[in-house]
Amino acid sequence: MLPDNRSKKPLEETTIPKISSLMPRALVAALTVTSVLASAAWAQQPPPVRIRGTIESVDGVTLMIRSRDGIDMKVRMTDNVAVFGVAKTAISEIKPGSYIGVSAMPEPDGTQKALAVHIFPESQRGAAEGFRPWDLRPNSTMTNATVAETVAGTDGQKILVKYKDGEKNIVVPPDTPIVTFVAGDKSELKPGAKIIIFGAVKKDDGMLEADRVNVGRDGIMPPM
Repeated sequence: MLPDNRSKKPLEETTIPKISSLMPRALVAALTVTSVLASAAWAQQPPPVRIRGTIESVDGVTLMIRSRDGIDMKVRMTDNVAVFGVAKTAISEIKPGSYIGVSAMPEPDGTQKALAVHIFPESQRGAAEGFRPWDLRPNSTMTNATVAETVAGTDGQKILVKYKDGEKNIVVPPDTPIVTFVAGDKSELKPGAKIIIFGAVKKDDGMLEADRVNVGRDGIMPPM
């Protein structure tokens, strides 16, 4: 009697998986590898560099800067670099609704004692909003937020600011530098100019590159 093979699957069906069944697993594996590589690349991105100092010389698009720590640095400006002047202004310009940045020192009672205040133009409302550590002085902080109320006090102006994750009470002593950002021009970037670059990025060729430079007006050092 001939063997009954009706219940047995053909050899190719039992030993070779269908291409359609491989595709999802192959796609998942590819996406996983891509995700891991992207995460690794992101992790390797160098952190932005904050630079305070004086321009020593200018060579085309490259600024030679002497930092506040006495270090000579080269910074290449991007083709579309934005230049902003940092100009003195009065504390009376800080009003409810103003969007400001406050570099400060924390006080024992939880308030922040301002070291400097800068007023953002309306076009920069929301820039870097929040509260974070800062490097103006050891243990200093930076708060970018909207002024909710301001009250004159015996030890200085008292300001309540609010940001998306909270609020801070700030005391602004009478001698605190108050500045504002104004539209600037590349012609202001010349030897002797005092500047601050918030986020220079180290590129693959080792050069620091900046797409924004803030320069003190009338010889002032940007205080933030």
